[in-house]
Amino acid sequence: MIEYIKRQAFLQSISADVLLPLFDLMPDVSFFIKDEDCRFVALNRLGCEFCGVVNELDALGCTDRDFFPANRADEYIADDKAVLSTGNPILNRIESAPEEEGSPHLIVTNKIPLRDREGKMIGIAGFSRRIEKLRHASAALNQLAKAVDTLHRCYADNLSTTELAKEAGLSISQFERSFRKAFGTSPRRYLLRVRIDHACRFLTESSNSIATIAHQCGFYDHAHFTRAFAAEKGLSPSHFRKQRLE
Repeated sequence: MIEYIKRQAFLQSISADVLLPLFDLMPDVSFFIKDEDCRFVALNRLGCEFCGVVNELDALGCTDRDFFPANRADEYIADDKAVLSTGNPILNRIESAPEEEGSPHLIVTNKIPLRDREGKMIGIAGFSRRIEKLRHASAALNQLAKAVDTLHRCYADNLSTTELAKEAGLSISQFERSFRKAFGTSPRRYLLRVRIDHACRFLTESSNSIATIAHQCGFYDHAHFTRAFAAEKGLSPSHFRKQRLE
């Protein structure tokens, strides 16, 4: 107990300004701190890259809405507010990378609540890493790498969990358990998100019909695609396209 008290006293004596530069030495990690109004108060180099700013000073006091498409920014802020209101962290959440709309890249995000010494909620801290970077982070992820590559390359195909587990050299139950532990979601949910993100790109960059895009992205019909898209994005594919092209 005495050692714990000493540890707490030591940590409280350290200035955050001393520790924050360490995150600039992690090139594959985007680190950030936000206040209770979801405004940036700290951001490392990759975080600045994601936001499209030259340095941290250009982002201080801004929110995600100043840098990202409205729907995506609203998703990020909704997560921030959930952490602030409940005090519960978000762990290993897979979401779209904060790049151009329709980017096929995904990230794993973690967010935790920040409290002052009196226990009052004052903000959140978090970090995210691109899925591609995480594939090589451990032996377990290396085992899943081939299956994850297939999910990204062949997202429009009728991929089965059995096939993916075989690529990983695991049983179906081992594969699903390892995948969920590594990415915080099931293989089917991961695949759905990849398909939706590709659909966003096709809706924005092509003039193909909704039905054609549904087929391109692995959905068996227009109605299935529309339901899945609306559940993920909060609006229909046609409304999404109209909004982006206005």
